[in-house]
Amino acid sequence: MSFLLDGIMAITWQQALMWVIGALLIYLAIMKEMEPALLLPMGFGAILVNLPFSGALTQQMAGIGEVTGILDWMFEVGIHAAEALPLLLFIGIGAMIDFGPLLSNPKLLFFGAAAQFGIFLTILLACMLGFDLRDAASIGIIGAADGPTSILVSQVLNSKYIGAIAVAAYSYMALVPIIQPFAIKLVTTKKERAIAMPYNPMKVSKLARILFPIVVTLVAGLVAPASVSLVGFLMFGNLIRECGVLRSLSETAQKELANLITLVLGITIAASMKAENFVNVQTLMIMGLGLLAFVFDTVAGVLFAKIINLFSKNKINPMVGAAGISAFPMSARVVQKLGLEANPQNHLLMHAVGANVSGQIASVVAGGVILALLPGLL
Repeated sequence: MSFLLDGIMAITWQQALMWVIGALLIYLAIMKEMEPALLLPMGFGAILVNLPFSGALTQQMAGIGEVTGILDWMFEVGIHAAEALPLLLFIGIGAMIDFGPLLSNPKLLFFGAAAQFGIFLTILLACMLGFDLRDAASIGIIGAADGPTSILVSQVLNSKYIGAIAVAAYSYMALVPIIQPFAIKLVTTKKERAIAMPYNPMKVSKLARILFPIVVTLVAGLVAPASVSLVGFLMFGNLIRECGVLRSLSETAQKELANLITLVLGITIAASMKAENFVNVQTLMIMGLGLLAFVFDTVAGVLFAKIINLFSKNKINPMVGAAGISAFPMSARVVQKLGLEANPQNHLLMHAVGANVSGQIASVVAGGVILALLPGLL
């Protein structure tokens, strides 16, 4: 009967630490409601894969041979083979997004582009800290504030740290209401945060809404072909939303599809959170670099708006630039809240939403650009 104790005797301190990390993710998901649809399955999955001789992972069994574990199989099929799960999630995300505020003020596209600066600065810092270029690029994309893009890029580049990158990306997305106010106040004055912006939206026709996802896909595909799967699935989801003849499918994509894929993606990512790969100094460095990437992106968006104000009569509240990251709609809500704190008559939500949805596009294009450029640099 001693074999019943084999599992207990095989526990390592690294595995026990991963149980604690898994429990922490579950706590944050349930008690703090931080990205619960993803952090809860990731946390539970981290416990599953760090049980000694876990049946959730592929094992060699005496007298039987290799037995495929469900999480290893899901990771291979859903992420490794064709990046299917992150891409399918983009359909649901695209169906959730209303590009109306952006189409009403197309200049906001520039804020989405400016707020990706932190990605490339973080890549440089990661290289300086000793990460190879593949891993550095995968770490940098955390700054996109876009979990599925982070997972997909790190997987395509075959990064050794996909688990840590996924945890960092989604954890910091959940912490946007804490991280962004700090970063914004670091580079703005109360007077700047109080700048009021009138909202005079142009009417956006149904034809424009339908053409927009098609045109964006064509342009992105021609400029950065590697981004076609990322941008294309996002825009396909948006086309389902805007076409007007697939309402039930649009609602399904926004709710059932997005929720189901998020749950499956979360527990599947846990296959890359094995203690031997996760418990190391590099994981701590990735968490730190991910935080810097978020701060750099926010600061870059704010500074870009401030530069525009040097040449513009109609001043832009620089906080709108901070909403150019991809964390939708949390970032836009942060900007609205800070705007009201500085000026109770200041309503920045729709401006911030426009910049925020432009960040959705910019983040997936940035991911595609990295995938296009990196092979030539290796």
